[in-house]
Amino acid sequence: QVQLVESGGGLVQAGGSLRLSCAASGRTFSAYNMGWFRQAPGNGREFVAGINRSGGSTYYTDSVKGRFTISRDNAKNTLYLQMNSLKPEDTAVYYCAASPTLRVVLRPDDMVYWGQGTQVTVSS
Repeated sequence: QVQLVESGGGLVQAGGSLRLSCAASGRTFSAYNMGWFRQAPGNGREFVAGINRSGGSTYYTDSVKGRFTISRDNAKNTLYLQMNSLKPEDTAVYYCAASPTLRVVLRPDDMVYWGQGTQVTVSS
C-alpha cells in the first residue's frame, strides 16, 4: 500500500502561482511512476503531468505545457506540481497518483494508488 496526501491547493487570481505537494508513505515511493490528474465539476478525471521513477522523464498535457512543472524528491517521498500563469480553466480538484507502469503518459486506469485531492480555484 502507498498512502498519498496532497496539499498546497487554494484560491488564486489568474496569472498567479501555486505549488502542490504530494507526500507518500508506505511502500517504496521510488518504485512508482507518478502523475497529477485533475477533475473539474461535470468532467472526467484528466491527466495533467507524469514523471518516471528517477524524475528524469516527464510529460504534460498540451494545455499546461510551459506553465506547469512536475518534479519529485525520492529522498523526501514527495511529488510536486509547480503551477504558474494559472488560468480560470485550471480550476479543479487535483489528485496525485502512483502507477507501476513504465510510461509517463498516464491514464486513470494505469494508477493503483490515489490521494484524496486538493482544490485549486483560479479567479478571473
